[in-house]
Amino acid sequence: MRLGIIFYVFLFVSTNTWSASSDLKPFDFQIESNQPSNVTQNVACGFPALETSSDFAVFAAGAYAGRKLSFQIDQSGHEATQIDVAVNSPNKPVVLMLGAYEPTVWNIGWSKNTQILAVLISGYHRQAVAGLEKNTPQLISSADNHGPCGYFYVTDSSLQKLNPMARRVFGKAVNMIFPAENGRVIIGDALQKDTKLVTSAQISPAAFYVKDAPMAGAVGLEDAVRKGILRKATQEDADLWVDSIIQNSVQQDIPPIANRTLLKPPSPRIYNAYVVLKAFTYPAGLYGAQSVTFMIPKGVPRPIGNPGHSAIYDFNTLKCEGGECGPRMPATGSVGPR
Repeated sequence: MRLGIIFYVFLFVSTNTWSASSDLKPFDFQIESNQPSNVTQNVACGFPALETSSDFAVFAAGAYAGRKLSFQIDQSGHEATQIDVAVNSPNKPVVLMLGAYEPTVWNIGWSKNTQILAVLISGYHRQAVAGLEKNTPQLISSADNHGPCGYFYVTDSSLQKLNPMARRVFGKAVNMIFPAENGRVIIGDALQKDTKLVTSAQISPAAFYVKDAPMAGAVGLEDAVRKGILRKATQEDADLWVDSIIQNSVQQDIPPIANRTLLKPPSPRIYNAYVVLKAFTYPAGLYGAQSVTFMIPKGVPRPIGNPGHSAIYDFNTLKCEGGECGPRMPATGSVGPR
């Protein structure tokens, strides 16, 4: 089993590239024992003050997403993620290309004598940077913010975009790619047990939380249950939906159709299902395996926000929306005249 070792490091002051800023603090970064918006946007795709002819390494890092967080940093309806970045290049200055598809906070720290000249951050949804000192040039260019460089993210299927982007922005190709795993990545040389890291206290990951948004994913659902906004659905709720659909069909006074089987209304799945009790905003991240079922009783307002892949059974309209909606099984004996 891999053993994680957490290093609580101390701030060093040096006359070299180690910053003497009082805003620096120790950077806690977990390394394994077997380890071999607040930014002012540039209007152009590049770093005018950066000497592209100088000797520096271009390092790219990222993933589709980092580790999930229980909050949002944008209004995409996607759960925010975080990637902790430890930069260790004491022998050569570096520029960084960081990219993720999902909305991501990049939390950056660095080792003694490591000099970060510039950082280009990209992705599809919102990207944000914490930990860097404010005087470090950085450019965020994502699909969501219509950035001047377009967008990229660092996954195995999108690596072909990296060298053209690096040449455009930094005047040279990428020297090395460092894939992030489990929300963390080491860029440059491997960290040793005595490697000491620092980060800036000027901007923390919490600065990017969308304060008026509900907590994301399962945590947001649990929070809504505690507040009495949702309750867990029961089989009685599912049966009531079926009865309501049947009753509505009877009230429409539709005669039977010859040789056509009438379908029994689909019953909502009650596994991971909730009844909405009052005004509610869908939490972010309800996609794939994280999707759920919502039932909206008569008189309750339809929730706002993005339900993701969740199924919505609305008793006000008697309509179901979502992937699980649709016919499932014929009702026994429900056929027209022979």
